[in-house]
Amino acid sequence: MPHPFRDVAIVAAHNTRQARTLDGHTTFSITLEAARGVLAEAAVPPAELDAVFSKHAAELIHALGCGPAWNSNAASGIAGVLQAASLVATGLASTVLLTDGGAGLYTERAATAPWTRPANEFVVPFGLYTAAEFALIARRHMDLYGTTPEQLAEVAATIRNNGHVNPEAVYHGRGPYTPADVLASRMIADPFHLLDCAMTAEGGCALLITTAERAADLPGTPVHILGGGLDTLGPAYRHAPVWDETGHVGRRAARRSFAMAGLSPEDVDVCELYDPFSFEIIRQFEAFGFCGEGEGGDFVMDGRIGPGGRYPITTDGGLMSYSHGGGIVQLLQRVARGVHQLQKRCPTRQVPDARVALCSNGGAGALFTDVILLGSERP
Repeated sequence: MPHPFRDVAIVAAHNTRQARTLDGHTTFSITLEAARGVLAEAAVPPAELDAVFSKHAAELIHALGCGPAWNSNAASGIAGVLQAASLVATGLASTVLLTDGGAGLYTERAATAPWTRPANEFVVPFGLYTAAEFALIARRHMDLYGTTPEQLAEVAATIRNNGHVNPEAVYHGRGPYTPADVLASRMIADPFHLLDCAMTAEGGCALLITTAERAADLPGTPVHILGGGLDTLGPAYRHAPVWDETGHVGRRAARRSFAMAGLSPEDVDVCELYDPFSFEIIRQFEAFGFCGEGEGGDFVMDGRIGPGGRYPITTDGGLMSYSHGGGIVQLLQRVARGVHQLQKRCPTRQVPDARVALCSNGGAGALFTDVILLGSERP
């Protein structure tokens, strides 16, 4: 039986400029800029688009002049990539744009992790918010398995140093960081210090997906979807997370991804993991089967996740150092970085001879984790 995405290819991934604030931009304008950027990079005219995935899909179809087109009006992270690929694989579309952005969303500049504070029964009376929700998961893991603050700090320092050397990162040049620097930063929500947490920023991102046949005539190196899966346990940021219920979210998605690809964790060359907080990387390595339960803390030590390590992580600096554009854009950027790794286009931390990239979205505190496996070879 042929692979379901054999005739699908990602041909381009484009990021706009990322910054703490992008003066003069709105969320729509930076999203439109990302869309135009990826079309120009792929040398595809807007008229060839027949589907758009974005929270601004209808407005983009009008602004680009590409209609009539399929209006997904849906998210464009890993969920959108897999849905868009399904449209192409089934012939419902031939060239699909996925794009999102964020600008002017964050006004609480003095706040840490102000992304999600919905007015529900947990947040309003008790002060539960994103950092505290993810901290509950981390603290339980520490109590169960002896995971240490130093292991969390190793993750944070690694990702922040990836951004420190990346000229496209918002926090470029702010390091280098040591685990001791992370531990010396102020406590936000035990066990997370300030440098264990993602930042806020602004920017846009776009991907272009088409048929493998069309991709052969375009200038970009095609990247293929080897496998993918989505795991959701409930509405994000409405229910307090509990380790026994949410600690392994993403495990099913990873297993299905590897099964579809006919691969295992040993075949992965680079891990572009979603990094809202340092512990999430440890948790994801366990959930995705790279190590046993409770072994994630030791797994990230001794250079394994750093440049030149066996499983380099979040190589652009991620949410901690590259960008955190709000909404859905940072979910799409994890996939974009995986594409750039396989196209050998990363300005820094390029993994030599990378052939398989694992990208993730979400986390236990948000009650969902999505996984996609990208490859340089057609499945």
